[in-house]
Amino acid sequence: MQRRNWIAAAAALVAISPFMARTASAQAWPTRPIKLVVPFPPGGLIDNMARLVAPKLALELGQPIVIDNKPGAGGNLGAAEAARAAADGYTLLMASPPLTISPALYSKLPYKPEQIAPVALLGRVPNVLVVNPAAGINTVAELTARALSKPGQLNYASNGQGTSLHLSAELYKSQSGAFVTHIPYRGAAAGLTGLMAGEVNMMFDNLPSALGLINGGKLKALAVTTPQRSSALPNVPTMEEAGMKGYQVFAWFGVAAPAGLPAPVAQKLEQALERVAKQPEVQAAIQKAGAEPTWVNAQGMANFMQADTAQWKKVASFAKITLD
Repeated sequence: MQRRNWIAAAAALVAISPFMARTASAQAWPTRPIKLVVPFPPGGLIDNMARLVAPKLALELGQPIVIDNKPGAGGNLGAAEAARAAADGYTLLMASPPLTISPALYSKLPYKPEQIAPVALLGRVPNVLVVNPAAGINTVAELTARALSKPGQLNYASNGQGTSLHLSAELYKSQSGAFVTHIPYRGAAAGLTGLMAGEVNMMFDNLPSALGLINGGKLKALAVTTPQRSSALPNVPTMEEAGMKGYQVFAWFGVAAPAGLPAPVAQKLEQALERVAKQPEVQAAIQKAGAEPTWVNAQGMANFMQADTAQWKKVASFAKITLD
């Protein structure tokens, strides 16, 4: 009897040993460098924010954070690489709008959205609706009235099909009833140049890239697309204040990871990111870049991403946008 009990106890110990090892490893995390995949080239806003957060997070965790730029397919290639990685906390993803836009526009992606788990939202970037000052349009209501009076005669610029800028305009069209023609450019800078040259009538752009032109009087800002006014343009109303009920669009950035992170790792990472996000120098740097510091935990970020994808699916259906 004692022998049988000993054998049973030994078998149970063997069975739970891998679980105990994984738990111990998770609790000790991190013990080596962590890779942060950035799904865009160096130099853009998301890359700049990653390079702001990474060294601060490294100090909190006690291990280097190595940035790995993986651009391509509008951010989908980098997301796919992170989705395929082991869920052990040693591969993270700099999360951004393609995670919520792509599932609305593509029937096939190189990864499944459920393979990526949100960890924390760190900042929001308003889009801003701008026109040429020479047009004599000073409000969203005036723009809408002109567009409704000239169906199909006004047009708008974007940085390409399926981008946040393109979808911002299509959301405006769906709410205003205006028929405005889409003119895609090779990048936002080219679209802004076209707007200033009178080639197009309006454009939504990320606030950081348009801010200098707005402050310099070369563009007229009619509204920002975030729920609250931007600290960079406090006198410019939101789209909702301008009459577009429920209108809410913003670029955003945060951190995600392969789904299935061990609970101790997920908790430790979220807590470290919260400490980083609340550092005054980090918040000041985010604001200097034209973004708004925003701390949202993993569950809140998951709720936001679900709602954002649902909104873009409605817009994509309205505008008949598919990118397959």
